[in-house]
Formats: sequence, C-alpha cells, structure tokens
Amino acid sequence: MKSVETTGKTVEDAIKAGLKALDADSTEVNIDVLDMGSPGLFGMFGRLAKVRVTLKEEPEEEIEMPVISLSSAKPARADKPAPRKEAPRPEPVKAEKPAPAARVEKPEPKPQEIAPRERETEEKPARAERAPKPRAPRPPKAEKPAQERPPRQDKPAPVVPEEQDVSELSETARRAYDFLKNVTTLMGANVTIRIGENEGQMAIKMNGDTLGVLIGRRGETLDALQYLTSLQVNKGRDDYIRVSLDTENYRAKREESLIKLANRMATRARKTGRRVALEPMNPYERRVLHSALQDNPYVTTHSEGEEPYRRVVITLK
Repeated sequence: MKSVETTGKTVEDAIKAGLKALDADSTEVNIDVLDMGSPGLFGMFGRLAKVRVTLKEEPEEEIEMPVISLSSAKPARADKPAPRKEAPRPEPVKAEKPAPAARVEKPEPKPQEIAPRERETEEKPARAERAPKPRAPRPPKAEKPAQERPPRQDKPAPVVPEEQDVSELSETARRAYDFLKNVTTLMGANVTIRIGENEGQMAIKMNGDTLGVLIGRRGETLDALQYLTSLQVNKGRDDYIRVSLDTENYRAKREESLIKLANRMATRARKTGRRVALEPMNPYERRVLHSALQDNPYVTTHSEGEEPYRRVVITLK
C-alpha cells in the first residue's frame, strides 16, 4: 500500500495535499487524522494539522473456473473393456405397517363423581354487585375573611410651582439651588430650576434645551446629580430631607416603563416556573419594581448582589 503523510493549516488543506501527492480521488484512499493542529495564541505557537493518506488495495479479479458437463464427455476408447452388466437385484419386500389401534374413548364422569368445589361453584348463583353506600355530604367550610392590608400612608409629594422667585426659597432650598446652578453652568447647560418643599421632602425640577446631557444613559447622570444635591442639602442636619430631582417628567416616564417591565417579567416567571433576574438598577428603580409586585398573588421579589450591580429577582411564591 502506498501512503504519504502531509501537513497543512487545517485538516482539509492537509488532505488536499495528500490527494495531490498520490494523484488520487477521495474515494480511492483511506484518511487517518494524526494531528488536528492548533491556531495558537495571536498567531504564535501554532501547530499544523497532519494526516496520513493511503491508497486502497485494488480487489483481485475473480477467475471463473470452466464448467464441465457430463453430457459432453468424450466416448470411451475402444481398447478399454466394456463394463460388466450387473444382474438386477431383487427389490426388498416392504414390511406392512400395523393398522393404528382404535382410540378408546373415556367415559364421561357421572354427576356424583364431580369434584365438590366445582359442584359448589355451579350451584352458587352469582353475587349481586354491592352498591356503594352514599356518603353524607360534608358541611361547607366557613370561609375566612380575607386579611386586607392596611393602605400605605405615603406622604404627599411636594408641589413644585411653575414660577418661583429665588429670594422666597428657604435656606435649605437655596443651598440646593446654588449647587445645581453652579454644576449645570459648568456642564454647559442653561436650565431653569424650581423647588418645592414639604415635610421632610424636596422636589426639584429643571427645564432647558440641553436636558439630554443632564439625564445621561438610563438616568445615570440625573441620579448622580440627585445624590450630590442630597448630600449638600442634608449636610450638618439632624433630620433627613429626601431630595427628588427630575427634568422633563423623566421620572414619571421611567417609573411607568418599569411597572410594565415588572408585570411582564412576573408573567414570564409564572409561565416558565423559573426565577427571573433583571438587570442591575439603582435603589430608586428597585423600589419601583418591588412596589409594583408587592400585591401580586403569584410571585415575590427580592434583591441580590452588591452595589452598583445589585438587581431585582422575581420568584414564584
């Protein structure tokens, strides 16, 4: 058998080289892959693929043997003596087989000879099927009154006036106004700032032309400005004031989309029976998701991970 070992960048390239060296087709050879090769790291330390291509053995031609027929045999020579004629042998007399003996029929058993068990089963009539006894209906269970959750008593959000004089702001609100005005000016955004105050809450709205810079990707810039403003407002205070920063009603639109997302993912978790983990979100967006599904009778929510990769996970109850 003729065989060659060839190499190439891939196994196919090595096989093509072997076929070219043997001047044969792929149906006329046997291929053994010796090494699959490796591209290496960044084109370095690579290894070529290696195969062995062997020509198949040609099958030996079958030689047909001549068939000798008895009818075509040559006549016997004259010098050979004629064969002797044998006398016919007497045919052996076949012994006659004896006739089969007649079958002896057994007499049927008399009625007194029947086994007692069989007689009992014949004499006993079939038992009537027992009708199931009717069960007394169970008294209906007294329904327990549903425990209604007490309504959440959230503080009303502070009302932000449409027009506001800066001189009328309180000392805390003036601190937030000055901080945001300086930051937005350095960012190159000319905005109008309005502030509303309530018990322990402060709502700030900004209006202008370059608000996309203040919102950022998924509100990241707006969240950062809200966090820094909250630090300035609560600096040196004993009681905490919750600061909410918004622009062009972005918070309400984002909250509406988060509620739709929560309901859609809760439906998916219920259909598949598996937990659904959402993308990492900030604390405000996670609170919106928890609040949207807190009264859902089929799923429950909890948070996993560490900031800033903490996310909400939806599981079946």
